[in-house]
Amino acid sequence: MSDFRLRVFAAVARHLSFTKAGHELFISQPAVTKHIRELEAQYGQRLLARSGSKVLLTEAGRLLLGHAEAVAASAQALDEQLHGLRDPDEAAGRLRLGASTTLSQYVLPAWLPAFQARYPRVQLSLLNVNSERIAEALPRGELDLGFVEGRSHSRDLHYELLLPDELVAVRRATPAGPPPTPLPLADALAHPLVLRERGSGTLEVLEFALRERKIKLSELRVACYLSSTEAIKGYLEAAPAALGFVSRQALRRELAAGLLEVVPIVGLALPRQFEAVWVQGQPLARPAQRFLSFVQERAKGLVEG
Repeated sequence: MSDFRLRVFAAVARHLSFTKAGHELFISQPAVTKHIRELEAQYGQRLLARSGSKVLLTEAGRLLLGHAEAVAASAQALDEQLHGLRDPDEAAGRLRLGASTTLSQYVLPAWLPAFQARYPRVQLSLLNVNSERIAEALPRGELDLGFVEGRSHSRDLHYELLLPDELVAVRRATPAGPPPTPLPLADALAHPLVLRERGSGTLEVLEFALRERKIKLSELRVACYLSSTEAIKGYLEAAPAALGFVSRQALRRELAAGLLEVVPIVGLALPRQFEAVWVQGQPLARPAQRFLSFVQERAKGLVEG
């Protein structure tokens, strides 16, 4: 059995917030503080440090977090094995997943066969819809678990980091190759732009970054809005003057084949996060719990690799 205080500490470390950790575990903020203080007293050193309004991990805290994650993974594996011994059919059930385009086309499909081999009784379906649609479908019970890639969060949903990502500017490959130096932002935005549709996490990240620079989408020369990354890549291959913004995860084949090339832009970094999402305060069904743990393991291996 794992120490509940380790779960509390791991939640604080994930969110870097006592309040958010309390919401996740359904305990009060004073209770969170009490558990952390008990751990610090037990180990005789600070695990967390405050810098203004921020919560930071100390070196001891980072060490303990690794241990806490290992304990949690071991406890979950034991729980699954024991439940499987008690009732093999409990490993069965319906699992309705919803994932935004980049995840559903370029990340999750490669992981699904191994999950199905481990849990053959789970009846799995994966719906490809944008982040906004997933946020609407989860509270209505149309999905069991979602995966999104935008910046907007609903207070009715719980979000958990899965994998970091980055959007990059891309164009049809040229004989000279990518620009030897990054393009000025104004020069890049003067191209005809091919963008994802409204409601997509990809467009939201770009729009937010431009807004910070006092630039509105309505001021840009947008050639068209398309509903999928594949459509954007196909358009760019046929339009040498155009520029699009695409996840690095979606470009591996085209870059390797010399069909498209990344165009660096001065002062424009577009990092984002892929996140798992489900209804706040609502426990995940066992198939969804299994899938979440499985993809978190895969994502961790991808980052470390």
